[in-house]
Amino acid sequence: MGKGGESIPDEEWERFLREAEAGDKAAPKEPSARARMVTQRLQEEGGRPEPWRSHQPPRRRVGKGWYVVGLLALAALLVVALDPGRVTGWFGGGDGSADGAGAPLAAESRRPDQAPPTGPAGQGPTMEEPFRGSPAARWADGTAGISLPEARATGWMDKKQVAQALERTRDFLAASSLNSGVLRGDRPTKAISLINPHQQDVQDYLSDAFRAPGEENDPLLLFSRFEDTKIRLVGDVIKTRGRLTYREGERGAVEVTTDVTYVYPFTRAAKGSDEVARTVVRREIVVSWDDPDKIIIEPGTFSLVSYKVDTANGGCDTFTGYLTPKFDSELAESQGDGPEVDPYDRSKSMESRMRDADGAGCGTATRS
Repeated sequence: MGKGGESIPDEEWERFLREAEAGDKAAPKEPSARARMVTQRLQEEGGRPEPWRSHQPPRRRVGKGWYVVGLLALAALLVVALDPGRVTGWFGGGDGSADGAGAPLAAESRRPDQAPPTGPAGQGPTMEEPFRGSPAARWADGTAGISLPEARATGWMDKKQVAQALERTRDFLAASSLNSGVLRGDRPTKAISLINPHQQDVQDYLSDAFRAPGEENDPLLLFSRFEDTKIRLVGDVIKTRGRLTYREGERGAVEVTTDVTYVYPFTRAAKGSDEVARTVVRREIVVSWDDPDKIIIEPGTFSLVSYKVDTANGGCDTFTGYLTPKFDSELAESQGDGPEVDPYDRSKSMESRMRDADGAGCGTATRS
């Protein structure tokens, strides 16, 4: 286990065991009791081990080769214990690892500390490879890219109820941002059914958003939609990356925060169109699974606490209720006057992203 209760994925651990049994010299060694004691002391003291790749052991004498190996193994096992996320890099799954190009990324278990690297120049999307040249090429498909934390008893809910709340929250994300009918403009009935019907201000917003969308009642705050008479999805895969976190909220409620980036590849609806553009949408939605003994709420529904959205190439200041991406031939004529933004950079919180964009006009995405 690492900081924040993060663990090495099961498949990586099984691979480690197989390589260790086979005598793979490159496999990281499991920490000994002595190493675990050292690790615990470093954690208590707030110290961090030096990354194993930059470890510089003392000059060794001939005949003492085991000394260098021992130091490297110690540095490696300390990193495994304190930061298991680095182990993912050893297996080609870390964000930005040069030797992991093309390999799927491990699930996001915490906020990354930097933006993903830029891919090779000149590799744009195609109808056959709509995510080519973008970090999304290594992301998971659909709900597989939205990771859930381990459930524990919180507030008024026991462990099983928290696990169910997390799963149903992810169901809402699937029904609002991944459902094929909703994407083509259908009313998101399933997603709406998960929202507390007694939350009148939200119900008013939902009614207005689909009847007369506008800046204050934009359905894109919660839902992804496009006009299929103008554009269409390329293939049936939507790439995602993000995670859910939770805590105890007001009156013992379980408050779940979702922070997910969705990547949609589009082409024009006209027959024979083969130019591909990508729209990148990042949403942070906070919901509250309230105690029915304290809040008027229907079973199996949540209350909306807040929602934020940041969209790249989806239309700016065009409140039609639909995503309206532009293609390369159109982008040169419609550059924004706001700051440049990397839509794949998840190292900044949504609060920080919104603060940077406040009053800045339409920004310019550095990549799509």
